[in-house]
Amino acid sequence: MPSKSKDTQDVSLRGKMIRGAVMEFNKNSFIKNHFVGEERNISDIDKHYKYSDAYVVNKYELDNFPMEMIEPKEGNGLAILQLHGGGYVNAFKHQYRNMAKLYSEMGGGAKVLTIDYRVAPEHTFPAAFEDAIAAFDWLIEQGYKEEQIIVAGDSAGGGLAMALTHYLKDQGRKLPSALVCMSPWTDLTISGKSYTENVSLDPVFGNSKEDIINKSCYIGENDAANPYISPMFGDFTGFPPMLIQVGTHEMLFSDSETVAEKAKAVGVDVTFTIYEGMFHVFQMVGLLMPESKAAWQEIGEFIKNTI
Repeated sequence: MPSKSKDTQDVSLRGKMIRGAVMEFNKNSFIKNHFVGEERNISDIDKHYKYSDAYVVNKYELDNFPMEMIEPKEGNGLAILQLHGGGYVNAFKHQYRNMAKLYSEMGGGAKVLTIDYRVAPEHTFPAAFEDAIAAFDWLIEQGYKEEQIIVAGDSAGGGLAMALTHYLKDQGRKLPSALVCMSPWTDLTISGKSYTENVSLDPVFGNSKEDIINKSCYIGENDAANPYISPMFGDFTGFPPMLIQVGTHEMLFSDSETVAEKAKAVGVDVTFTIYEGMFHVFQMVGLLMPESKAAWQEIGEFIKNTI
């Protein structure tokens, strides 16, 4: 797949409405506390969720964390390792089950393994990083070949996908066949210009009462520029094909842009798509607006053309 960078067209009416709703949600403490409360680090993995009969669902326990794999009854042998977002402080939530189903569909019947990795502040670096490695190793132990595995992640999970790949490369190991990264958080030093330029535009972080980004507790006592924490600072030579999607209204825009530029400069096959007017991980709304539908369709085409 040739590298490309493209902008989508004008923001749809539905896109503007959902973006506005996201902004109101994040700046209204009363509403947010009603839905989120103090349970940020409480996982939904053991809570009831009804998948369609098209899937077989299995849960697995590793030493430090649980995982959930959905397996289509009509599968294609491909496995997608989903690393969820949430600033390294949010545990597994139901919305990642919705995203797992979409990854499976767009992957043509892929199995999707979503991990409930350890989160900060109780578990700082390298906890989530080690859990991502353990999940990848588990897939290999189950008989999957690296060329059958795609690593996908959003926000912190997107950065974690790149950090995992840096680690595998540093160890001289085979890499996954591709990476899918939605609004990846790749720079915990927050050095990019979009962190200041997009504050008033960003409906997720710019209008939130919380400060997950500027005061990340995941870093702990470590150097934030460590490529296993901030993969932007690593060497992308030899990386597999990457799809990076980002919205123009993100404080984390620079994270995606810089990684795409660095990776392309060393010959990596990068598809970098900028979605006009979109907010952080807008794909989470599924197929509810034209922009998110286009993003998921792009993921499907990327997987089809890469594997």
